[in-house]
Amino acid sequence: MRRVRLIGRIVALIAALSFGLILHATWRLARRPSPWPRRFLAAVAWITGARTRIQGSPLTRDVVFVANHLSWLDIPLLAGATGTAFVAKGELRRAPLVGWLSTLNHTLFVSRENRMGVAGQVAQLRAALAGVPCVAIFPEGTTGDSITLLPFKPALLAALDPPPPGVRVQPVCIDYGPETAALAWVGDEHGAHHAARVLGRAGHFVATLHFLPPFDPAPLGGRKAIAAEARRRIEQAMNTAQ
Repeated sequence: MRRVRLIGRIVALIAALSFGLILHATWRLARRPSPWPRRFLAAVAWITGARTRIQGSPLTRDVVFVANHLSWLDIPLLAGATGTAFVAKGELRRAPLVGWLSTLNHTLFVSRENRMGVAGQVAQLRAALAGVPCVAIFPEGTTGDSITLLPFKPALLAALDPPPPGVRVQPVCIDYGPETAALAWVGDEHGAHHAARVLGRAGHFVATLHFLPPFDPAPLGGRKAIAAEARRRIEQAMNTAQ
């Protein structure tokens, strides 16, 4: 049955992608803002079995979402709920199909190895904040084990040091409830294996996105303090949810 579920969900994802690309192209030809990348990503989460529950009020513009990171499902869930663009590692841009699809959602790709290019990457992020309503960052830099919140890497939060006028930070605590450990992408598990394991699971699960109160990063005095404050709030929400 696991194999049947896996194949069925892959077929459903291909159908959703084909339908979404046609509609996206139609909107673009008409020179209209396309809602279809967001709707496709929401469909990806639903087909996978996620039933999204939103707690709190997500901001709709001039916001940087800072979230904990557990699984590739975090991306379609957050994007489907808010329409946010993402900051992602540069290797994703070269991934077959996924890299191209990421560009449709205005993903900003950054290189972890290019230390000399940090200033340029910060400038890119600041430009992205001016061009899209919201951007999401996973400052742990990798997925966690569903129990421990990893240290936040403040490097990309340098785009908020100083912050563009009017931009706020909204921490987001992602929680898969009793299924968190089963869905988390931990250690050296291959990406394809993790995707197949998640797609082959039976039944549905509730994915809760806790949109915590936003804060103004300006008075905190730098990216390290911003990262620490966002992490403190997410960790507190994780402890409350347990």
